[in-house]
Amino acid sequence: MDKKGSIPKTMKALVAYSKERYVFEEAYPTPECGPDDIIIKTEACGICAGDLKCSHGAAMFWGDQNQPSWVKPPFIPGHEFFGHIAQMGENVKDHQLGERIIADQIVPCGECKFCRDGHYWMCQPHNIFGFQETNNGGMAEYVRFPKTAVISKVPEEMDVKEALLIEPYGCSKHAVDRGNITNEDIVVISGAGTLGLGMITYARMKNPRKLIVLDMVNRRLEKAKEFGADITLNPSEVDVIKEIMNMSGGYGCDVYIEATGHPSSVMQGLSMIRKLGRFVEFSVFAEPATVDWSIIGDRKELDVLGAHLSPYAYPFVIENIMNRKLKTEGIVSSIFSLEEWEKGFEYATGKYGDLKVAFVF
Repeated sequence: MDKKGSIPKTMKALVAYSKERYVFEEAYPTPECGPDDIIIKTEACGICAGDLKCSHGAAMFWGDQNQPSWVKPPFIPGHEFFGHIAQMGENVKDHQLGERIIADQIVPCGECKFCRDGHYWMCQPHNIFGFQETNNGGMAEYVRFPKTAVISKVPEEMDVKEALLIEPYGCSKHAVDRGNITNEDIVVISGAGTLGLGMITYARMKNPRKLIVLDMVNRRLEKAKEFGADITLNPSEVDVIKEIMNMSGGYGCDVYIEATGHPSSVMQGLSMIRKLGRFVEFSVFAEPATVDWSIIGDRKELDVLGAHLSPYAYPFVIENIMNRKLKTEGIVSSIFSLEEWEKGFEYATGKYGDLKVAFVF
């Protein structure tokens, strides 16, 4: 086999033609490999909440009267994927056919001010795998990595269910890093889904004075304890603000990380965080969150920090999943073939108790 490798002309793929029309295709054109490109044969692809929101027609993807459409159909969804190199362009160096790799979810342009100063995850064009025709995603047998893709190598011995967590755990790591946690901090993480659990297992490595996790589902709180939480609280069962105040001598928590995407969690956090505390907002919201901004400024002088994607995180996540410092057990719970995409999307809503659902090829 030559350097370019040999791949079929067509492939199985899930294609979004419009917000109303997602179609499983048996013979969609396989991506072409340019001189600087890599084509991977997909091994697995996780289903993200963003994929679900996009398939439901959310305005943040398809646009409305206030914002233009960000997606560019027809596109193949999926940004939580990895696979083996099946083909390479003649200019590609430092890789080999058959190598197992993953790329950051964003495909930086390499030219804007953010890319040039090292903040590639805030690239101005902001093209992410799985939302534009030029950057098709992992819900297909083959995917093209362009020249600017940020690629990491995945060990062959890493289990598929572990490798599926590289992307979400990368996001979790970045959010926790934004909170600048020390061993003197009382940390509250609101939300114990896949990303929240990734935050918990990583925050445990920071050895905070107290790691407290909030969630409305007791089953998830049990998992949070297993992953390193010192204390778990269900806001539907106890007054969590009162509990946090009692635990902190009446001051409040030092760091609050919001990972639910529900407006009530924002106000809850602003109420329980101490003066001069650090509030990290990670979630994507389906509706606006309205708060009293005087809490942030005049009353508490808070640092409010956003967290987006997973810059520079994959190598750390891969290393620490492999050495078992980051826990992964039981996160990926349901696996489907791409032909079963409708069932996979249904399970990914969590209605059957799943945390992470994926397609395996």
